[in-house]
Amino acid sequence: MAEKVKVARASDLAEGTGIQVQAGDKQLAVFKCDGQIYAIHGVCPHRGGPLGEGFVQGAHVSCPWHGWQFDVKSGASTMNPGIKVPSYPVTVEGEDVFVTV
Repeated sequence: MAEKVKVARASDLAEGTGIQVQAGDKQLAVFKCDGQIYAIHGVCPHRGGPLGEGFVQGAHVSCPWHGWQFDVKSGASTMNPGIKVPSYPVTVEGEDVFVTV
């Protein structure tokens, strides 16, 4: 059953950045790009790097450990179309950011 979890306040996210958060039993990477907030699985499938701590350029994040790149909107790898991390629905209520996991 899906659960809506508060993960941050909107003011915690600067434009073009991400944060690493825990939502229930999941590590998530939450990003603000073009005024919208997105959430993807926060662990890189390559070697487990924290995607929320990666370098964000446009709507793409590069894993800080080895540079694997993912689209923050869909979780799709920008380098290998066969690799994808899950993406999660985000809602903002006032200042509170919720992710449904």
